[in-house]
Amino acid sequence: MSRAKTVETRDGVELTNLDQPLFDGADATKRDLVDYLDAVRDRILPELRQRPLSVIRIRPGQEPFMQKNVPKYTPDWIETTTVWAEASRREVHYALANDRRTLLWFANQRSVEFHPTLMRVGESHPTHLILDLDPPEGDDFAHVVRAARLVRQALEDSGLEGIVKTSGSKGLHIFVPLDEGVGFEDAAAATRALAARAERVDPDVATTAYIKEDRGGKVFVDSTRSGGATVVAAYSPRVRPGVPVSFPVAWDDLDDVAPRDFTVRTAVDLLDGADPWHERMPAAQRLPADLLEEGHAIPIARVAAMHEGKRRARARRQ
Repeated sequence: MSRAKTVETRDGVELTNLDQPLFDGADATKRDLVDYLDAVRDRILPELRQRPLSVIRIRPGQEPFMQKNVPKYTPDWIETTTVWAEASRREVHYALANDRRTLLWFANQRSVEFHPTLMRVGESHPTHLILDLDPPEGDDFAHVVRAARLVRQALEDSGLEGIVKTSGSKGLHIFVPLDEGVGFEDAAAATRALAARAERVDPDVATTAYIKEDRGGKVFVDSTRSGGATVVAAYSPRVRPGVPVSFPVAWDDLDDVAPRDFTVRTAVDLLDGADPWHERMPAAQRLPADLLEEGHAIPIARVAAMHEGKRRARARRQ
């Protein structure tokens, strides 16, 4: 990379083309991305540290793409870990964003979104249970907030406590920290049961229907963020117009915010030196037996949807 394109160096990382637009419609430059990630590094790095990391990058004039395997030109000082991917039957070499230098290198690569796994390297249990609230196309945020309150009620009725953040897109993510004794299968079962309980509180607002055409304009309470899944980290930017970020919100403030309030240009000032995600995170929790029993009896959404899709295809052919 030529010296003429190098604007500055931070922590030994050469940062280039900082004043170029980040992507079409971003209303932000690459410098805005770098400055934002550097400013929130003490908040986002704890979310990324020791977790296999996937990133969404966007090169000038190209479509965004997800990068799991580290590229061949990755510096040797970036820590990596190897994970066997059962679906593709191959080893994947993931980066570990453990320090400022690595975060800056990813920012210089135009890595906009940071998607860590739900488990840390060397551990065999998820750190969180996650419910992802996905509104129907063209729906307003108030509908998602109503669904979030149903999930909160389901959590409270189950003796659990969670916190909420914007997804950085149109939805919300609800996190419940888990005791290290909770395995992946139990965490997935509990997530399914909580989604079902939220739906039962008000089935006119929320749905657990995995197939989009069956959702009927309701907010989808997605219970599939488990196992080898990833989720966008708190404080991560998103590849969306204006470059919004996934931002922590207090339950009592949900009615007064919109996802577009939090961007790479506004979020740092709104934080005002605080770290609400970690400050509000409840203690790790065990899962009640009745929740696990209910969840283990609920079919895995993707599997059930696959079988239903095949059944409908057969019916159409007949």
